[in-house]
Amino acid sequence: MPKMKIKKNDTVIILSGDDKGKTGVVKKSMPKENKVIVEGINMVKRHTKPSQTNPGGIVSKEAAINASNVAYCKDGKATKIGYKTVDGKKVRFARKSGEVID
Repeated sequence: MPKMKIKKNDTVIILSGDDKGKTGVVKKSMPKENKVIVEGINMVKRHTKPSQTNPGGIVSKEAAINASNVAYCKDGKATKIGYKTVDGKKVRFARKSGEVID
């Protein structure tokens, strides 16, 4: 399985589905399932039972999206992510601009 290049707090753009073209911040990255949860994107409604901490009812929350359907977003445009070594440290960089991400 290839390494997932999207991490938590990355700004991403949605490439396919109902939310195509929207951008958001990754709340959670799940590399084993190759999925990400993006803030405010792919909203679903869940009917929850009442509990001591939760009053229950219909709750809207984000559902997971396959990582292949999102791309790293720099200045509103999608870009691929690559890896290179800078000062003996492996870093991610935007392939379009060559700019180091982290």
